[in-house]
Amino acid sequence: MQNKKWILSAVLTVAAAVAVSTRPGLTVKAADQMGPVAVKIDNFSFGPQTLTVAPGTTVTWTNNDDVPHTVVSDDKVFKSKALDTDDKFSYTFDKPGTYNYFCSVHPKMTAKVVVK
Repeated sequence: MQNKKWILSAVLTVAAAVAVSTRPGLTVKAADQMGPVAVKIDNFSFGPQTLTVAPGTTVTWTNNDDVPHTVVSDDKVFKSKALDTDDKFSYTFDKPGTYNYFCSVHPKMTAKVVVK
């Protein structure tokens, strides 16, 4: 019986993580996610749009769109090359602060990482 409860708990946790990670515009805290901290680039948007992480966290963006995108911070702290489909870019956030970023190919695509 204990095994069934554990399995059900694990399934519900994964289902909740999938639901949150596939809905652009939601705010997600890294502590709420299982495994690596990831941002999906899909349908000309970053998801989640706001991500809160602890200092020292590495965030990885993956382009799931059929067109190239970039990941560029407003203050030029980080900047990716053009990411083709399935390409990834990672950056480690060492200092607390709010890092607004955008796609330089499609400047209306914006999001942010909050480090605290």
